[in-house]
Amino acid sequence: MNVFGVGLPEIAVIGALALIVFGPKRLPELGRTLGKTLKGFQAASNEFEKEIQKAMKEPASEDTSEAAQNENSLTDSSSSDLNLVPKKSKSQDPSDN
Repeated sequence: MNVFGVGLPEIAVIGALALIVFGPKRLPELGRTLGKTLKGFQAASNEFEKEIQKAMKEPASEDTSEAAQNENSLTDSSSSDLNLVPKKSKSQDPSDN
């Protein structure tokens, strides 16, 4: 048995330490809480995986291609408005001196 790279002896040591630290009264409560938490994470992970698989199977719709075209047209027009290289004025030209 190997869970997350932790073998059975390591799990036994962790369990014994938890029993010493938390005591026999709180340990079952902590175990239930941990189990519910892990089950919730597993359910969320499975749901996320299903959504990803569903998105990968669906062909690209026209809405997404139109949105991409609109985004490209916005970036094209905004990049032409930017002047990244400053123009030299005649007073800044060192060859005039």
